[in-house]
Amino acid sequence: MKNQDGAQIEVVSSGKNRVTFQISGSVTIDNSVSVRKEIHSRIPSDISINIVEFDLAGVSVMDSAGIAVIVDIQKYLKDHGFEFRVINLPSKVSGLLKLIDPESLLIGEKELKAKKEFNFIEFLGEVAFEALEECRSVVTFLGDIVIALASLIRHPRRMRWDEFFLFVERAGTDALPIVALLSLLMGLIMAFQAAVQLRQFGANIFVADLVGISILRELGPLLTAIIIAGRSGASFAAEIGTMKVSEEVDALSTMGFEAVSFLALPRILAATFVGPLLTLVGDFVGIFGGLIVGLISLDLSATAYLEETYTAITFFDLFSGLIKSVAFAILIAGVGCLRGFQVERSADSVGKKTTSAVVSGIFLIVFADAIFTIIFHYFG
Repeated sequence: MKNQDGAQIEVVSSGKNRVTFQISGSVTIDNSVSVRKEIHSRIPSDISINIVEFDLAGVSVMDSAGIAVIVDIQKYLKDHGFEFRVINLPSKVSGLLKLIDPESLLIGEKELKAKKEFNFIEFLGEVAFEALEECRSVVTFLGDIVIALASLIRHPRRMRWDEFFLFVERAGTDALPIVALLSLLMGLIMAFQAAVQLRQFGANIFVADLVGISILRELGPLLTAIIIAGRSGASFAAEIGTMKVSEEVDALSTMGFEAVSFLALPRILAATFVGPLLTLVGDFVGIFGGLIVGLISLDLSATAYLEETYTAITFFDLFSGLIKSVAFAILIAGVGCLRGFQVERSADSVGKKTTSAVVSGIFLIVFADAIFTIIFHYFG
């Protein structure tokens, strides 16, 4: 029987328990639906027949839609107790069939597989393997950064200074409003919370001590670092990750550029430069927030509050906060760039690595802050 779209299907009996579908012509996306319907309508209902063959010797053209028809018929016949065979398969159709995964074609129909039983030993092995792979990536990236930095010191003109100042603007200048606002609010909150307790003992003036020391030592650097992680760390990961997906990173390597030196180093140096500056802004604005509370709620004069703050804080308080901010900025920018280079070639991977950059950055700055606190406590 001649199909209206160019495929010819003949059903012949080739034995007592066997029939053969002889298909010739073209089976493509244009006629695959009608071919499938016709084959289904001519599947024998005789219970004595249990073998169905498809003779494809006469097929001149068959695309992936035609292969999908064959796979669908194969599944249908097997589900209904028939033995399915393909004979006289042309070489061009055979080559295409090898490229097709039958399971993926039937993904909408196949039954859900039973969940694999949990194996604790296997789970530990996977976790250990992932940890080792992460360590390898970190060590390799650190080595590339050190090499790129050494090359920059020897040849400063090779630095992309235009890109450096662009990232300084994006990571520093553009972040000033949010850093100032959150630091002001943090100073207000700290002062109000301290005033509730200190007012009971008539020690309102010591609010200045608490706000000044806590902002300079801990809250200023930590809050600024969290903002940088959310803005710049995520941005670095997304930018480099998108370049990885669009194969721009591969293009740089092909042209002889070191991707880490070309992409990561300007971002890390820019973040390292703006981190302490943003922290200084956050420190002064946070102290100003405490001053507002002192003037409005604690009946303190501006002179008395500022003199008490100046007496309470030391150069070490300011210096320790700035040291932390430098370390935090390096960690944030480094992990952001590393996650960007770890992106695979999919949009989903970009999103996951960007999220990982923020989470990892915040974890690292809190962990580093704990280490700094211990060091400064014993050696400060």
